[in-house]
Amino acid sequence: MCAKLLVLVVVYGLAGSGMLAVHGMKVYTSSDVEAVNGTDVRLKCTFQSSASINLNSITVSWSFRPLGPGREESVFYYHMSAYPPLEGRFRKRAVWAGDIMSRDASIIVREVKFTYNGTFSCQIKNPPDVHGNAGEIRFRVVHTASFSELLLLALAIGGAIGLVVIFLVVFVSCRRCAKNRARQRHAEVDQEAPRKERKDPTACHPSRAVHLYVSQSSFEMDSSDGMISTASSNEPSSSSEEERSTDEEVGGDSD
Repeated sequence: MCAKLLVLVVVYGLAGSGMLAVHGMKVYTSSDVEAVNGTDVRLKCTFQSSASINLNSITVSWSFRPLGPGREESVFYYHMSAYPPLEGRFRKRAVWAGDIMSRDASIIVREVKFTYNGTFSCQIKNPPDVHGNAGEIRFRVVHTASFSELLLLALAIGGAIGLVVIFLVVFVSCRRCAKNRARQRHAEVDQEAPRKERKDPTACHPSRAVHLYVSQSSFEMDSSDGMISTASSNEPSSSSEEERSTDEEVGGDSD
C-alpha cells in the first residue's frame, strides 16, 4: 500500500513539474448486454492510452457485482499472461479473448447462468496511465432471445438466403444466354456453309448430265444412195441394227 502511494506521489510530482503529462486511461464497453441462458457470450472491452503499451506492466482486471445482495468478486486478471479465477462462480467459465497490442481486453464467459445477472467491470492500467474510468456492462440472462435479437437473426438468415437465390438466378441466366449465343452461332455457320460451297449452276449429277457428254460418231458412206450415215462409236443405235437385219433378209430372198 505504501509503495502504491509512493508511486502516485512521484507521478503527480512529475506531472506538476511539467516533466510528465499524465492522461487518464479511456475504457470502452457495451452498456447493456443480453444473453440466453446456457450460451457463450463475449464481453467486449477496448481501451485507449496516451502512453505506449508496455507488455511488462499493463494489467487488465475484470470484476463482477451481482444484481442482488452479494459482494464483488474477481472474474479475470491479465498481466503478461492470462489468470482465470481459481474459485467462485466464474471458475472455468471466463476465457481470455483479447489482444493487448490491438488494445483489446475482451473475455468470453461460457455457459452463462441466471446468477450472472449483474454488472461486469473492466479496468485497465498502463503505467503511467493508471487512472481512468472502468468500463461497466449491465448483464442480463434470459430464457430466450428478445424480439429484436430474433428479428436481427431472421434478417441475417433471410439476407443470406436472398444472396444465394440472386447468385443462382444470375448463374442460370448467364448459362442460358451462353447457350442461346452458341445456338445462334451454329445457325449462322449452317447458313453460310451452303453459300461458300456454291458450285457451277450447270453442273449436276453425272446420271442427269448425259446430254452434256459429247459422243464420238463414226461416219459411213452408203455406196448405194451416196448418203452419209452416222453411228455412235460407243453403242450402235437400234434403228441401224434393224435396217441391217432387213437388208440381209432381202439379200437372202434374192439368191
